[in-house]
Amino acid sequence: MNNNKMLKKILFLTGTRADFGKLKPLINVCNDSDLLDVYIFATGMHMHKKYGFTVKEIEKLGFKNIFKFINYTSEKSMDLTLSKTIEGLSSYVKEERPNMIIVHGDRLEALAGAIVGAMNNILVGHVEGGEVSGTIDDLLRHATSKMAHLHFVASETAEKRLIQLGESSDSIFKIGSPDVDIMLSDKLPTLDNVIKHYEIPFDKYAIAMLHPVTTELELIENQAKVFAKSLIDSGENYVVVYPNNDMGSEYILKVYEKYLKNNSNFILFPSLRFEYFLTLLKNANFLIGNSSTGIHEAPVYGIPTINIGSRQENRFEYQSINNVDFDLDKILEVIKKVKKIGKYNPTNHYGTGDSADKFIKLIEGMEIWKTNAQKKFIDLV
Repeated sequence: MNNNKMLKKILFLTGTRADFGKLKPLINVCNDSDLLDVYIFATGMHMHKKYGFTVKEIEKLGFKNIFKFINYTSEKSMDLTLSKTIEGLSSYVKEERPNMIIVHGDRLEALAGAIVGAMNNILVGHVEGGEVSGTIDDLLRHATSKMAHLHFVASETAEKRLIQLGESSDSIFKIGSPDVDIMLSDKLPTLDNVIKHYEIPFDKYAIAMLHPVTTELELIENQAKVFAKSLIDSGENYVVVYPNNDMGSEYILKVYEKYLKNNSNFILFPSLRFEYFLTLLKNANFLIGNSSTGIHEAPVYGIPTINIGSRQENRFEYQSINNVDFDLDKILEVIKKVKKIGKYNPTNHYGTGDSADKFIKLIEGMEIWKTNAQKKFIDLV
């Protein structure tokens, strides 16, 4: 690719505050390139008032080509949401004809992007494939990887898993986790500014994030009650972030409304600006719940994680990550334990803060655009 070539249209698909935080460094470097024309398809939780209508945060960054699409349905059914996302994205790409679609992680929006790209002979790049967990997210992530042509992975372990799935090693590029670029930058807001901005009534706190496990729907309400009681009984202050919008989230929100909302030890947020959240995480006593933040981000800062239940099962293990079941007494024991230990040594398992640099070198190069849209399964023997 050189200046004599036509601009390549690269479309980033984002459905949540979390995946946008991962994609943002990649979007920024592509946006600064003279060789690329950047488009953003914003959908999912970004378009939901209940979760803070976070598409506004994307718009504030000044990107030119943002297409907003509401993909949720009144039935609150993940398969129908997937179908609606495919329908909306398919119409959009037929109009804009991007040369590549970039998706992230294990959300249904990512699978929709991969399906639409693959079936329209558009190259699909999957960021942070090859990870594992103990929920339906596994199925979504691996299905996305099988539909994708290019893989931008966070670790060598993820690379090996993709090879096990029959992906060509030539299509896999280890760039690290892009949000580590932001985490290790010197541009994060100060803790005082964050506390003032969000009117947080305490400066010593832990972060609580509980998401529904869609394969355990019948257990979610009780799990949420155990979670809430453990937080209350611990006597700590908590910054609580709403769950994602997967099936079962309404049970968690009802428990928060009943037990936490009017308790002075808690402040609840539908969502937080990514950089502001990172500052809160960096200065937290610990993170508790079942969010991937406890596996991916907290160890980068050496912040203790209390990981509850099966949602992050089989993922990265580190000394700062403490796994426990939904058992009140055991959770309280681990809270006491991490309070005594304090911070751990940080890890660079997910990169050293140069993911965007690695990504843009690949995207601005000639070879990656020669990738054949017709994939082949690569046997291990």
